[in-house]
Amino acid sequence: MKNVAIRQRPFWRYFVNLSILITVFLLVNLPAWAQFSISGTVNDADGGVLPGAAITVEGTYKGTFADAGGAFRLTNLKSGAVRLRASLLGYEPVLQTVELNQDAQITLTLTKTVVVVDEVVVSATRANQKSAIAYTDVSARELSKQNLGQDIPLLLNFTPSLVTTSDAGAGVGYTGFRIRGSDATRINVTVNGIPYNDAESQGTFWVNMPDIASSVSSIQIQRGVGTSTNGAGAFGASVNVQTNSFEKNPYGEADISGGSFNTLKTTVKAGSGLLNNHFVVDARLSRIISDGYIDRASSDLKSFYVSGGWYGKKSFVRLNVFSGTEKTYQAWDGVPENLLKTNRTYNAYTYDNEVDNYQQDHYQLISSHELSRNWRLNASLHYTQGRGYYEQFREGEDLADYGLPPVVIRDSTISQTDLIRRRWLDNDFYGAVFSLDYNSFGKLTANIGGGWNQYTGKHYGEIIWARFASTGNIRQRYYDNDATKTDFNLYGKAYYQFSPKFNAYVDLQVRTVGYSFLGFDNQLRNVQQDDNLTFFNPKAGITYALNDRSNLYASFGVGHREPNRNDYTQSTPASRPKAERLNDWEAGYKMQTQRLAFSANLYYMKYRNELILTGQINDVGAQNRVNVPNSYRAGIELEAGTLLAKQLRWNVNATFSENKVKSFTEFLDNYDTGEQQINRYTNTAIAFAPKTIVGSQLLYTPAKGLEIGLLSKYVGKQYLDNTANENRKLDAYFVNDIRFIYTLKPKGMNEIAFSLLLNNVLGELYESNGYTFSYISEGKTVTENFYYPQAGRNFLAGVRVRF
Repeated sequence: MKNVAIRQRPFWRYFVNLSILITVFLLVNLPAWAQFSISGTVNDADGGVLPGAAITVEGTYKGTFADAGGAFRLTNLKSGAVRLRASLLGYEPVLQTVELNQDAQITLTLTKTVVVVDEVVVSATRANQKSAIAYTDVSARELSKQNLGQDIPLLLNFTPSLVTTSDAGAGVGYTGFRIRGSDATRINVTVNGIPYNDAESQGTFWVNMPDIASSVSSIQIQRGVGTSTNGAGAFGASVNVQTNSFEKNPYGEADISGGSFNTLKTTVKAGSGLLNNHFVVDARLSRIISDGYIDRASSDLKSFYVSGGWYGKKSFVRLNVFSGTEKTYQAWDGVPENLLKTNRTYNAYTYDNEVDNYQQDHYQLISSHELSRNWRLNASLHYTQGRGYYEQFREGEDLADYGLPPVVIRDSTISQTDLIRRRWLDNDFYGAVFSLDYNSFGKLTANIGGGWNQYTGKHYGEIIWARFASTGNIRQRYYDNDATKTDFNLYGKAYYQFSPKFNAYVDLQVRTVGYSFLGFDNQLRNVQQDDNLTFFNPKAGITYALNDRSNLYASFGVGHREPNRNDYTQSTPASRPKAERLNDWEAGYKMQTQRLAFSANLYYMKYRNELILTGQINDVGAQNRVNVPNSYRAGIELEAGTLLAKQLRWNVNATFSENKVKSFTEFLDNYDTGEQQINRYTNTAIAFAPKTIVGSQLLYTPAKGLEIGLLSKYVGKQYLDNTANENRKLDAYFVNDIRFIYTLKPKGMNEIAFSLLLNNVLGELYESNGYTFSYISEGKTVTENFYYPQAGRNFLAGVRVRF
């Protein structure tokens, strides 16, 4: 394959040079930093204190939070005009300028918002400064900088410990990410607090929500077990998406962008603002098309979002209706290793309608009501309907596999045929989630919440054409498999401020799962089966403030995760795998000054009964995943943001980790003997878990309204399986993008923004995902690797007009 040493050298030179630059700059400028302080209290309009209010110094990384008595203190501030911003959920933010030539004492007064804000609904499941876990908040403004047609995984590419991939190679269509090496089936995703993961596979398919980023107000990524939330077990991370938030003023926006591979994105959206002091309506219509980097890996994605709400001083009700339709040409098989150097865009599928065609409709009724000054109730109902198929041309299929007898023509018997089949999924997902929030506006805040959700899925296959149809009819149904899954959880969280410097939290969750499905019994007959599981997931943590600039935290959490659909349907009750368990220890340090924000987070994630593929054939002939007793992920996550100069900022993060399976057994099919060969390993690397991940954004603003960014991502070597075999791996890669954004604010409109994104400007040849399988034939071990190459140099450009 490629020379890893050559591609690593530019990364280390870049990283080391910038590290030296920032260190020298900070040392040179440290004596010039100011020595004044601002202290005071944050009150409401009635004079009551507001603990937990955030106070930040505009244009810097400096900030703190009001303590249980509403008091705050900011030290080491430079002289001159200092602009403070104070904010708290449910209150209008306030800006106040303080002229500093000596220590100052002030009072900041916040008034309640005229109407309830949408953020209260997700506050129960989001982490905050008291949660003692690692998390990252991404705002709508940050998303919009990258939102030129690529899916959400690519828009989050520069957040810590995250690695993205795209089947089509250009970030449109089927995309995904891993966080700390955990794939999508182990990452809990919610939209407005409502579960989004597919209930059976537990995966997340962003392609079913095209351009949802254009309707998002914020995303929070929690790494590790995180806080208790609704839906799938968080076994590596949680991603909490909040859609449009309340907009008081009317607006209209049109976005158009396009670029390489005939990619084109068009979006129009509008909002009414607050009508008659109570009503709002928001709407969006989008279409994204792309040919993809891989041959024939095209995407045609359409979506809409409509939301109407009633808002009062204490309550609101909002109805969200959004839908996505995707038609993507399949690029699921990847590129064989032997073609990477000669035909990187190879696609084995050539049938002209080898497509995935699926529509998903979402309905969310979200409400919030203030019961008293201390208590708030949030409740949501939801319903999601998905329906669609993927179509395949199959050559030389056995008629018997489709329940059809052989075709007899005179003295010839035909037992195989070419055919076209469609595999359908028609599913419904509905339920309710709630939280009851308590805030004493003193030392205690607490939440009680949970949800009940049910999924029904109809799985069936049809033959729509066959060269030899036997006794089959058009749309001959050759399998039919219905499943029902019920998920219930109840959690309680409490945060207590023991002293101005010390707080602690406890978070307890009980989750039950009931699953009914068509599987095999011990006589290998297909019968309906059931499984019922109950999980207890406790979490606790502490935070200690060293001063107004820095704090320490530590936490421990437990997570559980049930097997997925294939684990159940391709096994018997005797061979069915066990649920997985995760014990997660986290500890960290955070520090903020005017010019520097820095954090370091240590984690140790110990797994029991983690499910992995070994190649072992079970009692129904399937190569299912099996439990391994002990495995772990351990590492350190570093984040820093610094003002190198007035016009130059650098945001960088790095993860260094060890990810090991303590004991692993590989099973290889031996075609010479008809048996399986067993290979045993100890302390091998977990597949798809790179030891090093680094993201960097160097941002320069040479003129008003103009931002130029150098965006860099380094991902270390990854193994394709758990054997740590150097012949089964993804090479390390280092990718650099350049982004230009120029924003105008002419009279009569909000803004006009022009964007240009030059991706992979150094033309790095790399693969972000793949798979492998090995077998023994003619006395030799044969390994076949398949990869998903990503695009070389390419570009996207766009213009956004907002009124």
